[in-house]
Amino acid sequence: MNERRRDSAPCCAPPSGPPAQAVFPKSAEAPARARAYVRDLLAHDDEPLDDDRLDDVLLIVSELVTNAYRYGTEPDDSVLVAVLTTPERVRVEVHDPRRARPHMRNESGERSRGRGLHIVDELAARWGTDDRPLGKAVWAEVKR
Repeated sequence: MNERRRDSAPCCAPPSGPPAQAVFPKSAEAPARARAYVRDLLAHDDEPLDDDRLDDVLLIVSELVTNAYRYGTEPDDSVLVAVLTTPERVRVEVHDPRRARPHMRNESGERSRGRGLHIVDELAARWGTDDRPLGKAVWAEVKR
């Protein structure tokens, strides 16, 4: 794993305003709902992403939300998705109530799961995990 990509220091100027955010109840539909939310949000951004970058961001959203609802929540929990944009990057954060940090599994052709963080690692310029008072936030940044 590329440690350079997993640090938590910002790569560029922080956004000037608060992040756009939405809460999604734990469900198998949460990733699709989160993707739709982020797609709509970014469609109204001052600097729209090209289709390839948008696809990268949406796939990252899907992987992070899927991990959060599968491994970071209990029944009746929810996940929060925050999106921060600058002229240089799009940052997606997925907050869940568990403190357990995600880890990359060894790749295997025998499992149907366990590839999500490998996908995030390939598509994101940087990604990492921040502890929160009530859980954690897993974030990823995509350059514009």
